[in-house]
Amino acid sequence: MRRCVKAFGPSCILEYYRVIIVEGRGAELYFCFYCSGVGAAVRRTHLSCSSTRQKPVSYLARLLHKNTSFLLPSFLLSSPVLSCLLPSSPRRADTWNGAAAQGRPRNRFEQAPLYVAVLTYVGFGIVTLFGYFRDFLRALRLEKCHIAQERQELKEFVPLYQDFENFYTRNLYMRVRDNWNRPICSLPGPVFDLMERVSDDYNWTFRLTGRTLKNVINMGSYNYLGFAENNALFLTTVAEAVRGYGVGTCSTRQEMGNLRIHEELEQLVAEFLGVESAMTFGMGFATNSMNIPALVGKGCLILSDELNHTSLILGARLSGATIRIFKHNNMQSLERLLRDAVCSGQPRTHRPWRKILIMVEGIYSMEGSLVCLPEIVALKKKYKAYLYLDEAHSIGALGPTGRGVIELFGMDAKDIDILMGTFTKSFGAAGGYIAGKKELVDYLRSHSHSAVYASAMSPPVTEQIIRVIKGIMGRGGTNEGLRRVHRLMENTRYFRRRLREMGFIIYGNEDSPVVPLLLYLPAKVVAFSRAMLEKNIGVVVVGFPATPITEARARFCVSAAHTRDMLDKVLDALDEVGDALSIKFSRQKFSPRSELYDGTDFELDS
Repeated sequence: MRRCVKAFGPSCILEYYRVIIVEGRGAELYFCFYCSGVGAAVRRTHLSCSSTRQKPVSYLARLLHKNTSFLLPSFLLSSPVLSCLLPSSPRRADTWNGAAAQGRPRNRFEQAPLYVAVLTYVGFGIVTLFGYFRDFLRALRLEKCHIAQERQELKEFVPLYQDFENFYTRNLYMRVRDNWNRPICSLPGPVFDLMERVSDDYNWTFRLTGRTLKNVINMGSYNYLGFAENNALFLTTVAEAVRGYGVGTCSTRQEMGNLRIHEELEQLVAEFLGVESAMTFGMGFATNSMNIPALVGKGCLILSDELNHTSLILGARLSGATIRIFKHNNMQSLERLLRDAVCSGQPRTHRPWRKILIMVEGIYSMEGSLVCLPEIVALKKKYKAYLYLDEAHSIGALGPTGRGVIELFGMDAKDIDILMGTFTKSFGAAGGYIAGKKELVDYLRSHSHSAVYASAMSPPVTEQIIRVIKGIMGRGGTNEGLRRVHRLMENTRYFRRRLREMGFIIYGNEDSPVVPLLLYLPAKVVAFSRAMLEKNIGVVVVGFPATPITEARARFCVSAAHTRDMLDKVLDALDEVGDALSIKFSRQKFSPRSELYDGTDFELDS
């Protein structure tokens, strides 16, 4: 081993190593230590246990703990592979669990009781049977069919409407459609006004009653920092932008739509993120879907988290690159795909991939979980891949100064190749950005469809984003932005703690303002939304196919604009509704989904 270290250097040993334990006859062990670059066993040592009752791993741990000097160099003793064997080390799953490794709360996914899953499947089964029965009645013309159908003279053509594909819409969604698309007639602040509507044909059509529900507490908008406001004192610069530039540019950035405030915003975003350059776009969804095809193409490989947003998925499909999915936040699954990609190359030809791009989100909007950024960066560096980080929900909402998951984990923004984010959440505006090295941004300015063909960002929206970023950065003689960032963190942790104390099952990280509350059964989803609205609280409920069929949920979005009295009112209502609907399923038995790192062989940068 010492000869190997002297010949190849410590970096060769640290690059890739694995402990291989083979059980021999009786209680004999053979210990082999391999390192990449050397290609052969450095040393093979025969060990024997003193008692057949001793566990081989425990015996090996004690031997390594006492006699590592003759077997291993000192710089390897602190490696994650050996630390999981030494007696004083904690459990590996806890050590390498993303946020836990940095002293942050872990992503938690509590497992529901078995009877809940069974009842959920039974509920969907009953609804499906009734749906087929109603389709049978429609075929006999005993029930009127309100949904669009093929005309008789077009029966020989390729069908536009597939009956089976629309089955869910016809028979399940339409019966509960009153819980979505509710018309709002005010700004999306901590409270809003809701227009009352009723249906006379089982939610196929609606009519407004003329009545308005006042001051409904808003627990569904992405207004994390409360900057979606109409305070005239705060919006002075935005009003000046409207007077000076109007409300639209009527051109692309490359033609006549490049304004001074656009360039000011891009410089400010780059400074805020701590990168070389940035460019902005008028639509957040298109920031992903139109820029990913400009970054990768045929002969490239995209490794995408299974819970990535639709905009990422669409961009990946439009790119023409090969797409492979890894399990959510599962570093073992990701490393397996990376290793296979590097070793095997492209299918059939086995040529090396032109690029390998890892796509993840900062906060996953349906789970409320945070990306395991330190581990992913370590894997990215190890396998020479690129990293695309979508901070749509995390920028402005996480970190001591609102700079997202990168700041939360104490990492360097230069370790992420492509930074993406949107201004539609924490900034109370619209649009998105791509940031990174200057070469990257300059390339996208001429190759991105969104940059070349899309209209430039609206001037008042641009000025709104500038106002918010300056407020978060403490410019302009006020610390209002930082105060809101800290307020959001307090509200988030308070709301999550109270929900757990009440016995609800909630997903995600303690720092995430996205709080999914699990409802499971389809009937309870509908009843929950209607009961909360009766208590003057607006919530968002989500079910299949947007979530797994057994994990329907209500998704709360906490805001810095929420007062403690508002949150207490919501929590009191949740406590009452939770008892009435029997949705307090928590047994404090956490699912294995929070321990995803067994078997991963890499180490973090110190």
